[in-house]
Amino acid sequence: MAVFVSNSEEDTLSFAEEYAKTLQAGDVVCLEGDMGAGKTVFSKGVARGLGIFDEVTSPTYAYVNSYGNKLFHFDCYRVTSEEYAEALGFSEYFDMGGICLVEWSENIRGLLPKHHKTVRITGSGNKREIIY
Repeated sequence: MAVFVSNSEEDTLSFAEEYAKTLQAGDVVCLEGDMGAGKTVFSKGVARGLGIFDEVTSPTYAYVNSYGNKLFHFDCYRVTSEEYAEALGFSEYFDMGGICLVEWSENIRGLLPKHHKTVRITGSGNKREIIY
């Protein structure tokens, strides 16, 4: 594991943009961190790194946002069970060949592919540690 120290939102965006270059089609990345840690900011940077310039927003109420079948951004905060996630078709996205970013992945742990990556964001104020 490695650690990147971010001192601003722009640092996080830039780091995530570079991190995106390490990803391959089909990768699933679990984004861990408290509410407001910067998971969605990180997702915006990954999108930018993949050449996606649509507005990336948290899919809190939609559960998943798709960006040209190249990036799927999940928010599982309100997902109450793996069965519910399965009924919503979440596991099908993991086989579509895009990059999947999953916030609150602990709520669907049993549905995640065996080989997934994890990015943990901790800290407060402007300073964050991104552990990857």
